[in-house]
Amino acid sequence: MGKRKKVGIMGGTFNPIHFGHLLLAETAYQQFDLDEVLIMPTKNTYYKKMNNLVQAEDRVNMVKLAIEDNPHFVLSREELNRDGTTYTVDTLTRLTAQEPDSRFYFIMGADSLYHLESWREPQKILSMAVILVAGREGSGIGASLRSQKEYLENKFDADIRMLRSPVMEISSNDLRRRVREGRSIRYLLPKPVAEYIYENKLYLPGGEESQEEDRA
Repeated sequence: MGKRKKVGIMGGTFNPIHFGHLLLAETAYQQFDLDEVLIMPTKNTYYKKMNNLVQAEDRVNMVKLAIEDNPHFVLSREELNRDGTTYTVDTLTRLTAQEPDSRFYFIMGADSLYHLESWREPQKILSMAVILVAGREGSGIGASLRSQKEYLENKFDADIRMLRSPVMEISSNDLRRRVREGRSIRYLLPKPVAEYIYENKLYLPGGEESQEEDRA
C-alpha cells in the first residue's frame, strides 16, 4: 500500500473569509506536511442562523478569490451541496467513504475543542480524523487547553495535535461591523475579497446580524 494522502479540512461560515483563516490553514499544511487543505464553507450549522444578507454563493465566491493563488487550497462544496442541517460527523463519514485511502486532519480553534464533546457523535468524529487545534495554552473555558486535549484523548482514544500558528486577532463579526460602519478592512483580508464585498454591497446596514463566529 502506498503513502496515504493527507487531507486537511478547514470548515466555517467564512462570512467573510479573512487572513486569520488562511494563515491557520497554511500553518496546518506546513506543520503536518499535508497534501492539500479543503476550504469548506458550511450552509446550515445546527447552532446558529446565518446572516441573511449574504447568500451561500457570495461566501463561495469570496473563498475562491481568497485561495486562487494557493495551489494546495481546494474549495469544497461538500456541505453546501447537502440538504438540511450540517453535522461534522456526516461530512467526515461521506469524505471517508469517497476517499478511503486518505487520512483527514480536521482544523479547529481552541474554543471548538472545549465544545467538541457536545457535537453529534464525537466518538465517531475522533475516530475518523486527526484533530489539529490552534490556540494558546489556558485559553477557553475551565481547564487548560492541554488538559482538555488529554481528557478527550483518554476518553475517546483520540489523536489531537497542537497547531503552532501565529495569533491573528481578526474575526468575521468585526469585519462585517467595520463594513457596516464604513471603517477600513484593508490588511485584514485579501484585497480581491474586500473588492468583492464593496462591489456587491455586502454587510451594509439594515440586515440581521449573527454574533457567533465560525463553526462546529
